[in-house]
Amino acid sequence: MDMLRGNTIAEARLTDWRKLAQGLHARFLVDDFGAAARFVAAIGEAGDAIGHHPRVRIGSGHVDLELVTDDAIYRADDGTDYVVEWVTQQDIDLARTITDVAADQGLTADPASVSEAELGLDTADSARIAPVWAALLTGSADSQGRGSPSDEIRDATVRVPNLWFGDEPGEGQRIHVEVYVAPEAIEGRIAAAVAAGGTVVDNSEPGLVVIADQDGNRGVLCVDISSASTD
Repeated sequence: MDMLRGNTIAEARLTDWRKLAQGLHARFLVDDFGAAARFVAAIGEAGDAIGHHPRVRIGSGHVDLELVTDDAIYRADDGTDYVVEWVTQQDIDLARTITDVAADQGLTADPASVSEAELGLDTADSARIAPVWAALLTGSADSQGRGSPSDEIRDATVRVPNLWFGDEPGEGQRIHVEVYVAPEAIEGRIAAAVAAGGTVVDNSEPGLVVIADQDGNRGVLCVDISSASTD
């Protein structure tokens, strides 16, 4: 199944969901664990009907969901097909179904609170160093390039954040955290970081804001503006 571009995801107008990194994310609020379990059970039945399910994490007062297709097809400009982890039409369809299930159970979504963290490492030779990071982070060589046409490290069981490689090493800090947030949350997150002593050092690229701490260590706040609805 073909991966969907950002504009197609935006046109779906999934009000409860936000595109972060590779997948669609949602948080639904629940009163207790029993309500969470009933919600997840209903989601499971809906997923069984189409053979596709979300990643699920139950927390205190909420259920976090991620929808992503493990074998989406990315077609490069030269016509080469790659199997990648990305959003496809089945994720859009299941997202709508889950929203309906939540409404039937009287649950509300909190889309501004979703977040996803990844690691970035700048290097001139990702193929040389990626096996070390695959072993270090996941213990499996198969995690190198999994669900990606690059050397990116992705753990099949989602135990650790993804690690992607920048093209060129810069001066100073070469590894950093990237935090994906909902579009409506980024200004508040920037303000909180600045109030805590951070400094915005680069906001020249749309959807990316680089923030440094007092020691100069940098992190990046990310928004997938390509898939953000304009409504």
